[in-house]
Parts: sequence; structure tokens; C-alpha cells
Amino acid sequence: MLILSRKVGESIQIGDNIKILIADMDKGFVRVGIEAPKNITVHRDEVYKRISIENRAALQHKEEKILDLRDLAKKLREKEKSNPVKSQPHLLYSP
Repeated sequence: MLILSRKVGESIQIGDNIKILIADMDKGFVRVGIEAPKNITVHRDEVYKRISIENRAALQHKEEKILDLRDLAKKLREKEKSNPVKSQPHLLYSP
């Protein structure tokens, strides 16, 4: 980890397109301004961790639903094998 000292009004450049500005310091808090391209998300750490947890939970829920659908499809295939339905004539609609 790189640790830098900056005064209010000074900045840090990351690559060609990210700039971090020390905007203010007051009573133990530091206000930071961040200039970054729109395709780069910027979050406070506690927000980022909460988003990550929610994304993992959503992914797990999605995977469980996929497994449920696969199980249902397997049961339907087994049912078709044990009780084949005679093919029915297809009705064509003509106006």
C-alpha cells in the first residue's frame, strides 16, 4: 500500500484519468474529491462491501433457481419416458 501525505487543495493522480483531491480536513474527517471516468464506480468501502454481499446473495439465489429448473426438467423428461403421450395432430390456423 502506498501512503502519501497531502494538504488541503493538493491532489493525487492515478493513471491518466483518475484524480483524488483533498478538499477539506475538519475535526478528524477528511473530505475527498474524486474525478474519474463514468465507467469507473466509486464507493465508500462500507457501501462497496454491502453491494458485494448483496450481489453474492443474488447470484446464489439465481443459481438455486437454475438448479430447481433443471430438476423440474429432469422430472418432466422421466415422466415422458414412463408415460409417453401419443402425438396429437397439429391444428393449423388459416384465416
